[in-house]
Amino acid sequence: MTTPQITFQFIPTSGELYKQSRALRWLRLRHPLGFAKGTERFECEDDALHLVALHNATVVGCVLFIATSATSGRLFQMVVAESHAGMGLGKALVRHLEERLRNDKFERVELHARCHVQGFYERLGYTACSDIYEEVSIPHITMERDIRRC
Repeated sequence: MTTPQITFQFIPTSGELYKQSRALRWLRLRHPLGFAKGTERFECEDDALHLVALHNATVVGCVLFIATSATSGRLFQMVVAESHAGMGLGKALVRHLEERLRNDKFERVELHARCHVQGFYERLGYTACSDIYEEVSIPHITMERDIRRC
């Protein structure tokens, strides 16, 4: 299998790419849990960084980040289209985001991982820092990473 040509872009919370990003987030993250359209949008989104992965001008992956201090923040809503799963796109999204964050002088990233993807984040250097808890009706664990040591 060949890997498709992917480009990465930070986008505003308006326009077609943002609409595609929201649709992908709902389809892959919320719809399987029975949540209605619109529940993929967070109140903090207008203040968040939105990174999308594009294949032929179509959003096939995205990740968001919201600062919680001058040097740390939270990664959330990371998703890859089913058509592009297993190609390393999730890792590439996280690494592109971390590079931007390091350039912006961030030091620490936290995330709430669904327990079934904890291993994915561990392979990227994130470590668990909480007990398991329920969020959006499924088990999660908080993880973190010092991104200065990349």
